[in-house]
Amino acid sequence: MNILLTNDDGIQAVGLRALYHGLKRAGMKVQVVAPVTEQSAVGHAVSLYSPLRVKRFEEDGFSGLGVYGTPVDCVKLALTTLLENKPDVVVSGINSGANTGVDILYSGTVSAATEGALMGYPAMAVSYDSFKPEELTDQGDYCADLLKKMPWKKLGEKTVVNLNFPAVQVKEAKELKICRHTRVSWQDWYEAREDPRGHKYYWLDGVMPKEKISPGTDRDLLTKGHITMTPLHFDFTDRKAFAALEQSFGV
Repeated sequence: MNILLTNDDGIQAVGLRALYHGLKRAGMKVQVVAPVTEQSAVGHAVSLYSPLRVKRFEEDGFSGLGVYGTPVDCVKLALTTLLENKPDVVVSGINSGANTGVDILYSGTVSAATEGALMGYPAMAVSYDSFKPEELTDQGDYCADLLKKMPWKKLGEKTVVNLNFPAVQVKEAKELKICRHTRVSWQDWYEAREDPRGHKYYWLDGVMPKEKISPGTDRDLLTKGHITMTPLHFDFTDRKAFAALEQSFGV
């Protein structure tokens, strides 16, 4: 199996390296095209007004291409220009921090996988529910095994599989659950501070209200220790509103 591997935490991130080595141990061919710098929460951003520069990373047991751009830039550039051999699957991760609910819209990790799906490739986004992942070897091996078992042809076109690991080792996690994503939004606020020159600046913070998270959704199950899998599809059309608008305007 030939894999295009990317992420949004950067090409030197612990999660990407763990996944790279897990895929390689499973006998897969892995082509890495990932951002040189941290690109978390840039969503589906594309670079339109600056050129994309590429840097090769060759280290002990690792080889990949770093792009000075966004995660979506990486996937677009890889699939159209950089790769001689097209991948069987586009994989993005392992991300530091879960991507559940509304986070899938903000996430560069999920967006990179989504871009792969939009370009006609099976795609998976992988995240870990902690911002301090220290050892993700087992998660990398789990993903490699899962990729071999995925019924890609049955999923349909432009589908992204969104996989999230709880903040424990795989052997301590509860069983895999296929689930829908939560629809709860963040309650945001900005903390105002002042720099030494007296100029104000702001830091974003927020919480996802636990009491509003529906049972059986990705965030709920992940918090309870399950590995979660949610199939995502690019279609934002609101069918109920569509019918109401047709009826209202008679078109």
